[in-house]
Amino acid sequence: MSDLILVIDEGTTSTRAMLFRPDGACIATQAEQLTQHYPAPGRVEHDAAEIWEKTVAVVRTVIESAGGAEKIAAIGITNQRETVVFWDRETGEPLAPAIVWQDRRTAATCRALKGAGHESVVQAKTGLLLDPYFSGSKIGWAMEHWPAVKAAGKRLAVGTVESWLIWKLTATDNRGGLHITDATNASRTALMAIGSGQWDDGLIDLFGAPRAALPEIVDCAGQFGTTTLFGAPIPICGIAGDQQAATIGQSCLKIGETKATFGTGAFVLSQAGPIPPTSRNRLLSTIAWQLSGRRSYALEGSVFVAGSLIKWLRDEVGLIGTAAETEALARSVTDNGGVYLVPALSGLGAPWWEPDARGAISGLSFSTGKAHIVRAALEAMAHQAHDLKTAFAADGVDWANVRIDGGMVANDWMAQDMADMLGICVERPKFAETTALGAAMLAGIGCGLFADLSQASVMRGAVETFEPAIAPATRDERLKGWRDAVGAVVGRQPNPS
Repeated sequence: MSDLILVIDEGTTSTRAMLFRPDGACIATQAEQLTQHYPAPGRVEHDAAEIWEKTVAVVRTVIESAGGAEKIAAIGITNQRETVVFWDRETGEPLAPAIVWQDRRTAATCRALKGAGHESVVQAKTGLLLDPYFSGSKIGWAMEHWPAVKAAGKRLAVGTVESWLIWKLTATDNRGGLHITDATNASRTALMAIGSGQWDDGLIDLFGAPRAALPEIVDCAGQFGTTTLFGAPIPICGIAGDQQAATIGQSCLKIGETKATFGTGAFVLSQAGPIPPTSRNRLLSTIAWQLSGRRSYALEGSVFVAGSLIKWLRDEVGLIGTAAETEALARSVTDNGGVYLVPALSGLGAPWWEPDARGAISGLSFSTGKAHIVRAALEAMAHQAHDLKTAFAADGVDWANVRIDGGMVANDWMAQDMADMLGICVERPKFAETTALGAAMLAGIGCGLFADLSQASVMRGAVETFEPAIAPATRDERLKGWRDAVGAVVGRQPNPS
């Protein structure tokens, strides 16, 4: 029997297939870029058919490199969370665009629900806040505004991206696919009660979601059907949302262990154990994983704009030619020259939760050069992380150190700046694709290669560390400038309890 694990890592800007050995070595990878559509300000959509077609293409390439489907022991899936897909159970085709997690179209709905006093109930049941980030309000909006979705009736299936992929992978010519979601993705919809791990009828009614169209909630590891699309049957054995998968891939298995992923957005999760944490500082309580029906929880801080800021500087502003240029530019100046960049290009997430906030660059003068603006963009990553660290500490979960990953952290300057601004050790794995690694670990458990997460953590491999190397006065001065800049955007200062 083969021991190779195939991972589908379906992100916001690309979909990838990666092949792992049980020791954590990645021996093949293939990626395709995804098109993001912006039909109106604040709206972000994907074509679910494109997601599927490009996923099939990259999976097929990696399977061929392995020598055929019979060489694959299991498939693990990890995905962009909160993005929601609407499809027809009979045809298996999308009924509308996928509404992406970054989408802000339901900001007014969430404000109205908050004004009516619903946020405390939503937070108590779900661990989440009333924000357009989460899937529930997106689903309700689609039911109201897209006739094809509303008219589908019993044919309608609704799910986040992993649900869509599993349906397509397990469908055959004479029957539809499995309609399931794992507990981590379900916990991001604002429709599931995280204490029970089940859909909540009161929340479903609040957001106007179609109960019968929702998937069954399952564990993160197990036997979840098979796909025969690539020749020999391959079992699907691991499922988790991308940030939970990264938490697993970073082996944050003990209470208090913390990871920070800097991809399209930035997401910090701190392991909380078997009891859902409660935040008084507008952080989120979420499910880290569910195995054999038992849930482990995490406290989460979500930042909406991280790597997408660098992409914006490159593609829309033309300030840089490649993302790799940013490190040399940041090093070319001694400081930010008084320039601060608040990256609220898609609103502000934790601890602010201001969906209507807009980005700003402040402190410009004739002495400002391109390098100062680029450096300010990179510094914004550590500044936002410091805001989260302050909120976590106020909730009694201060970070002793932090394990970083994601595409941005290949930048050594940024990793060191993170250590300097946070004042703690920053740990970076040599293999930074920990989201895919976490999905591989779960699939390894599901197919029997590993007994549990502790055993699977052998896949993580070597790490390197960055220690603080900045004068406290310099740190304080920079953080004061950041507080002033972000305060001007949102009209207030952070207020951790």
